[in-house]
Amino acid sequence: MSATAMLTSATLNPPNCAQLSSPQSGIAGEAAQQLLLRVRFRSAACARSAVARAGSVRAAVEAVPPAETPSAQKKSIRPGEKKGFIEEMRIRAMKLHTKDQAKEGEEETKERPLAKWEPTKEGLVQFLVDSKAVFDAMETIVRDGDLPVYRKFVNTGLERSDALAKDLAWFEAQGFAIPPPDEAGSSYAKYLTDLARTDTPAFICHFYNVYFAHSAGGRMIGRKVSEMLLEGREMAFYQWEGELQDLLAAVREKLNEVSEDWTREQKDHCLDETEKSFKYSGQLLRLLIS
Repeated sequence: MSATAMLTSATLNPPNCAQLSSPQSGIAGEAAQQLLLRVRFRSAACARSAVARAGSVRAAVEAVPPAETPSAQKKSIRPGEKKGFIEEMRIRAMKLHTKDQAKEGEEETKERPLAKWEPTKEGLVQFLVDSKAVFDAMETIVRDGDLPVYRKFVNTGLERSDALAKDLAWFEAQGFAIPPPDEAGSSYAKYLTDLARTDTPAFICHFYNVYFAHSAGGRMIGRKVSEMLLEGREMAFYQWEGELQDLLAAVREKLNEVSEDWTREQKDHCLDETEKSFKYSGQLLRLLIS
């Protein structure tokens, strides 16, 4: 066996001193000692190199942060989620208000504030007509719709169609002609009717925003318009039988129950419909100054 081959074999299977000085090894005395030292040096160097590589690999692995699993991502808490989904809807809606309208508002003021509006009686009548078209559609959907989930919202006490009919009858008795619904009300009513058949979460978004916005900011607008045009006469549109806050609380509970069966994707889809709800409602309000 050559010296190189012997060295390679000895490196992998290090011999002891007795083996190297034996007659079979073919090496004796000082040569055996030198070979043994070389073998031991190489074995030690290989061992140190292996330990260093292992340490580097372990450090690299430990330095990599654990990846966030899909389940962990899905469990991230949304603003208001712990209080129920309707709180999430409220937060999304409030963000679409201007800073002048609400402290949670994030939108910049683009139109004249309510205090600078100049509504007309004719515009008010048109607004009531178009609002009735929207509420008629809402109430027909929950009463006669094909989906049982909507029937939870029949006779909630928030219905506005009958109240609007009373206000329009009063205006007619004052000599005002009652026009047909304008594009603002008729297009919104059609949109809601079509939406309710195919997209329950999106329809629920409109249902929540229409009724709850009317009970809050809508009342403030109604009071202001009444002072400007009707000498403070309170319209039936802004009156409810029973305690309004109790009626709202009962509907809020039902809305939370309905949304409990939704996936996170369905809830987000419902929230994303908020902007469209505001757009349609804004078109109705602009009728007041037409």
